[in-house]
Amino acid sequence: MPGMVVFGRRWGIASDDLVFPGAFELFVRIIWWIGTLILYTLHKGSFDCSGGGVLHSYLVGLLVLLALIILSLCAIVYVSAQGTIMNPGPRRSIPALVYLRALLYIPELVWACLGAMWVSDDSQGCDPATVGAVIAAVVASWVILLFTVLGVLFVFDPLGDPRPQPPAIEQLGVRDLQSSEGSQFLFTARSLATKVWESRLRLLCCCLPQDESHRAAFSSIAQLVSGFFSDTDLVPSDIAAGLALLHQEQDKMEQCRDPDDVVIHSPSSPIGEDFEMELEKAAHCMQFAAAAYGWPLYIYSNLFTAPCKLSGDCCRSQTAEYDIVGGDHLGCHFSSILHSTGLQYRDFIHVSFHNQIYEIPFFVALDHKREAVLVAVRGTLSLKDVLTDLSAECENLPVEGVSGACYAHKGMSQAAGYIYKKLVNDGILNQAFSIAPEYKLVITGHSLGAGTSSLLAVLLRNSFPTLQCYSFSPPGGLMSKALADYSKDFVVSVVLGKDLVPRLSIPNMEDLKKRILKMVSNCNKPKYRILLQGCWYELFGGDPDDFPTEMDNRREEELSQPLLGEESLIIRHSSSYQSLASEDSPAHTPTILSCCMSCFSQARYRAEWSSEMAFRSILINPRMLTDHMPDAVLHALRSLTSDRSFSLCPSSTTNSHQNVI
Repeated sequence: MPGMVVFGRRWGIASDDLVFPGAFELFVRIIWWIGTLILYTLHKGSFDCSGGGVLHSYLVGLLVLLALIILSLCAIVYVSAQGTIMNPGPRRSIPALVYLRALLYIPELVWACLGAMWVSDDSQGCDPATVGAVIAAVVASWVILLFTVLGVLFVFDPLGDPRPQPPAIEQLGVRDLQSSEGSQFLFTARSLATKVWESRLRLLCCCLPQDESHRAAFSSIAQLVSGFFSDTDLVPSDIAAGLALLHQEQDKMEQCRDPDDVVIHSPSSPIGEDFEMELEKAAHCMQFAAAAYGWPLYIYSNLFTAPCKLSGDCCRSQTAEYDIVGGDHLGCHFSSILHSTGLQYRDFIHVSFHNQIYEIPFFVALDHKREAVLVAVRGTLSLKDVLTDLSAECENLPVEGVSGACYAHKGMSQAAGYIYKKLVNDGILNQAFSIAPEYKLVITGHSLGAGTSSLLAVLLRNSFPTLQCYSFSPPGGLMSKALADYSKDFVVSVVLGKDLVPRLSIPNMEDLKKRILKMVSNCNKPKYRILLQGCWYELFGGDPDDFPTEMDNRREEELSQPLLGEESLIIRHSSSYQSLASEDSPAHTPTILSCCMSCFSQARYRAEWSSEMAFRSILINPRMLTDHMPDAVLHALRSLTSDRSFSLCPSSTTNSHQNVI
């Protein structure tokens, strides 16, 4: 539900978010009260020391104060647990209880100071155990006060100041946004939200240089993020509850649906080409895509052997003889690439570890095993790479011979342009093909490197008609439909399991927001129960809970309009409600090799061809992040090539125990 309004402003929590923090504090307070009562009872209210009278008054007052706090917490927890996310009526008394609880902090602060004064001035001659108990009470008071201040700062909403509402607001949303008052209101709100998010980004990236390129990136990302969240009035716990409901709903739908059709051959390969050979090519290229991450991934994947292998190489000066640029002064990155790929020094044409926003590391090497000039682009490994990832605005990417709208992800388009200039203008590819003119060009990368390598392949296609690109775990919303259709003849994308990133496009995020709104609008259970059962389901599994779903008692066509309960969470309408999958929306690269894991005693995988239609919605699953890791993708591909009897299982073997992407 909308954020709670107390003390004249909106906060980042709702009235049903006080169950868990209130219950935890209640538990601490009860233990504290019992301990104080035991101390008072053992001494029967009589303390034989110089400050005994003050101590007696302190303990009696503390017992009364703790009792009042416990009663107020009981009321807060009980009332906060009432109603549902969209039915805050039973919780209308929460603001008054919050004011009461806040008032009780004043005598608690006074009593903490009184206890500290007694310990420092009047505790001589008293029982050491009694003095220790009072010290513990004083420390506990100050700790709770400190955590309260931190909690207030955590839920503080910089956009929560009361603002004048635009004059034309009706029950079902803002109808008259064309008026000057309404336009000015929305413009002011968006500008303030953008400034807040830009300040957050600058604080988060305070270690980066604040030059013009970084400021432009901060501004672009802030506009994107603030625009995405500006049309809803949800708090973080509402989103968490919606994700928990959506995960169980998706699992129920997956158990009931029929197996998907499988494309029997690669759209980018001649009909009849061996599917196993395509898998072997992908596994081979993924080895180079993973190697581009350098020593961090190499050590992570080989915890026991990698430090020993790299220790003797990192401080050598052999790399000075080769074309290695920036960021690898000790040679650890290059040494890990040598160990990961099995290539020799002489096989590398160019290695760049230079890393700035829109400028990412890559290397060019001669792959004699596959007779290829191989360009491997690194994925996300620094804050600068994250800024490149988040620069998700559309940018024109005109390509000769492609009709239709040609645009792509801004950050990756800029990165692809940077590498293109290095390869072509600096003569790196000419140097490579002068050594091996009969080799073909292969481009590969993972995550950010996958998106960049796909766009780089599009840029180089006219000059190198036989090039191939293997893109591992590419981001969603990478390129427009026209470019995606053009690239499917030479770009193969490989996605593992429930990987979030290939589904992470702006239309999919809008669709996810729409589904979360519908789930929380329809659910008739309190939020604390949703979160508890959701955590249990994520940790221990079991059957999905029988929550009401957005499909219950509703026809599919009715879902094209927001629900009334959902509408109350919308500040302004987003265009995504009218078109979430328009022709001009950025699409995935359509030639996709899906790797699916079955839950047997040990991980087993199967592979199938898929299309971008399988990635039109985000799947909520605990593996949505781990399936994106480059070592997991490499392990899956190696398992597929070594265990072919299982890797080529038909789609009919898919059951409720398999997770298909």
